[in-house]
Amino acid sequence: METSTQKNWLGDEVLPRAGDPQAVENGLRRWVDAATRGNDEELARFVQSAVEDARWRGLFAAVFGNSPFLSQCAIVDPDHFRMILEHGPDEAFAAILAMVADKALITAGIDALMQTLRRLRRRAALTVAVADVTGRWTDEEVTEALSQFAILALRAAVAALLREGHDTGNLSLSYPDEPERDCGFIVLGMGKLSAGELNYSSDIDLILLFDDQVAPYTGARSAQEYFVRLSRQLCRVLEDRTGDGYVFRTDLRLRPDPGSTPPVISVIAAETYYESIGQNWERAAMIKAR
Repeated sequence: METSTQKNWLGDEVLPRAGDPQAVENGLRRWVDAATRGNDEELARFVQSAVEDARWRGLFAAVFGNSPFLSQCAIVDPDHFRMILEHGPDEAFAAILAMVADKALITAGIDALMQTLRRLRRRAALTVAVADVTGRWTDEEVTEALSQFAILALRAAVAALLREGHDTGNLSLSYPDEPERDCGFIVLGMGKLSAGELNYSSDIDLILLFDDQVAPYTGARSAQEYFVRLSRQLCRVLEDRTGDGYVFRTDLRLRPDPGSTPPVISVIAAETYYESIGQNWERAAMIKAR
């Protein structure tokens, strides 16, 4: 995906027609209203001008006329839709990745992290969809982009939870500013996530492990109990539905014996399982593990 600095990035592509023409008018009106409610007069002028610009008519029809979800993404964040129109989806998506990889997220607090990840997820969905429907990206680039965002969001959530564990005295991290480093907590991405093949509605398949020979656990209970709690928090950060939506649904059922094991198990327990009673398909699934 090449970064575009051209204002006129949209060519003569044939875009999907509006399934609901009235929804296009309603969506544009709400987009203008959202832009004019704030104090950004420049944004309000841009949005009004864009609505009257014939260049964008087909794109507006494709977005507002076919997807209530994408329409809402544009309406609640008019400034980001402006960025897509001005700079193209390549540059807009690069900005999203930079924000989700920002180290400041690690210490912002879990509530702030959840809100930020959901806001960036909306932006990513709209940006990728625009690149998709305009033919700017191939199918492979679309699934790669969705997977890339998921991996960075997952890393941000893990790092923030580990840092919180350090700050509350449950962990003694050697590198608090790089919480994942030598932390003893292992996240294996499986299936479509690890292969870079996520689609718009994919869950992310994970196997969560901890190495009690490495994990710097200093809390009052057992390391197992702590990492079980951390794993549940991780799922909550990613999949709880708030007023801002959710980030990704998580699926932990690829772990060893999911019906009778906690969401995270020790490395030794996992090794014992795979060496003794693990099925061939479970071992084969590791071919894609990331």
